[in-house]
Amino acid sequence: MAHFLIRTVELILVPISSLGSYGIFLYDALKKIFVPRISLSLTMQQLEFVGNRSTGIVILAAIMIGAVFGLQFGTIFQIFGAESMIGAAAGVALAKELSPVVTSFLVTGRAGSSMAAEIATMRVNEQIDALRIMAVNPMAYLVAPRLLASLIMLPLLTIIFTIWGIFSAFVIGVLIFNVDVGVFMDQIRAIVKTSYVFEGIQKAVVFGLILASIACYKGFNAKGGAKGVGNAVTEAVVTSLVTILIVDFFMSYIHHTF
Repeated sequence: MAHFLIRTVELILVPISSLGSYGIFLYDALKKIFVPRISLSLTMQQLEFVGNRSTGIVILAAIMIGAVFGLQFGTIFQIFGAESMIGAAAGVALAKELSPVVTSFLVTGRAGSSMAAEIATMRVNEQIDALRIMAVNPMAYLVAPRLLASLIMLPLLTIIFTIWGIFSAFVIGVLIFNVDVGVFMDQIRAIVKTSYVFEGIQKAVVFGLILASIACYKGFNAKGGAKGVGNAVTEAVVTSLVTILIVDFFMSYIHHTF
């Protein structure tokens, strides 16, 4: 009985303690973006790493998803003779939901895992302690540039995803379902509102904050040598993906309600 009670208390307190520790970590990281002034060269390196190196896979994914959307929507709308709605339906789905979510998933798998691995390796090799000895703040040097780069690049990558996804749906609609180009564009202008695009961008900013902060947090708290690095990367990716899905639901609900 005593063991059961101890186990129950641990299951309740450990997540609460971890969440509090993460909140303090995130607050400190955000503060270090502004004070002291963040290194421009480190930020540019992370912008290139998070953004430029992710562009290719984001465009490829956008083309494939847009094409699948075009085929599926076209097949359904063809039953009702409404093939011209392919672009509008794809535009709404991409702008509001799929672009920020899929982009954040791709960046988490490519850049977030690398962030966690790099910082975790530095932790287990005691390089972070060495930075402190040299009077270099690890939060300002390692975390803040990665956080800022993700906050900047995720919205831009999301916009790229949306553009290429709609273009891919356009190609499918015109070539396979014989949709008139003018009608296709008119339906997009009439139904896809600017607010939908901004909703997707808002989500991208939040998702960028989530994936970078969780990756850095898991890396900072790694322990146990090479195995600890692997565990940190796995936990960072899984936690980021699940958190993004949960936050996406609540943000969508808030936008729908208000």
